[in-house]
Amino acid sequence: MSSFDTAKIPATVITGFLGAGKTTLIRNLLASANGRRIALIINEFGDIGVDGELLKACGAETCTEDDIVELTNGCICCTVADDFVPTMERLLARGRMVDHIVIETSGLALPQPLVAAFNWPQVRQRVTVDGVVTVVDAHAVAAGRFADDEAAIAAQRAADASLDHDNPLEELFEDQLGCADMIVLNKADLVDEATLARIERDVAGQVPRAVKLVRAAHGALPADVLLGLASATEADIANRKSHHELEHADGAAHDHDDFASCVIRGGAVGDVRAMAGALKVVIERYDILRLKGFAEVAGKPMRLAVQAVGARVDCHFDRDWRTGEQRGTQLVVIGLAGMERAAIEAELAAALAG
Repeated sequence: MSSFDTAKIPATVITGFLGAGKTTLIRNLLASANGRRIALIINEFGDIGVDGELLKACGAETCTEDDIVELTNGCICCTVADDFVPTMERLLARGRMVDHIVIETSGLALPQPLVAAFNWPQVRQRVTVDGVVTVVDAHAVAAGRFADDEAAIAAQRAADASLDHDNPLEELFEDQLGCADMIVLNKADLVDEATLARIERDVAGQVPRAVKLVRAAHGALPADVLLGLASATEADIANRKSHHELEHADGAAHDHDDFASCVIRGGAVGDVRAMAGALKVVIERYDILRLKGFAEVAGKPMRLAVQAVGARVDCHFDRDWRTGEQRGTQLVVIGLAGMERAAIEAELAAALAG
């Protein structure tokens, strides 16, 4: 691995599966930036930018709205040439320079193609990858979200040996770990000590080199822990291949056919508690991976942020609605391909209306 070049702008890639807590981690990072001017590039799989909106509302002096770039409706790992490299070029061409760049990938993104893009001539002379930080939802790992039911698979194989048993969640999780310079076990407060210790051993065993593991609750880690890793990760990308790269040596393009998303829109919500309960029922019934967005609450001047991971639904008011801003409710839903989209849309619309 090459030495860190202090003449270049350091960039931190923050990756991790849907709902792991990447945006919360970045909010805490900005609050403890100690005067560093930070530019953010936020990528989301859905059609609307929820994470960027949440970060714009945090009011950090070291990262203004002009320093936040949103890339929606696709994973940055698939649009490096069309989206990421031009975005970096525009960022570097600005008159106002930054001290650090933080990139939040979509929860479905492979970090490897993004890191490799830092070797492109347009980027490599000016920017280096300070480190790849992979955020892990310890509670989801403990619940078996990224592991197969081996007994069930054995029964399926016995019945039909030709079945394809690839687990897209497990492979993506392994790829995000495999590119990491630091792994953050987030939501550690939701897991007992023995289980957390087991997760740490299992996670460390999936990374073919020594990486720093740190625990966090609510993404509460300061900037000084997350920034300044000086890894120059782009120089080591050949040793961090994804499942896709190992299986497709011919360079076939990676895609996200295993996943799907939709947007549910509605009017003002009358009862937040009832809405959250109804959302939880729908999420569990259809095994929705992630749900997030904003809601208008009848009679309230503030916007309600809605976040759901698995059966956990969190709602909080994040800021006042702005003058002239279009109100209403918009929720992004992400699930596995083949999810019962029409039924989900109908039931979620009823949950918002009811």
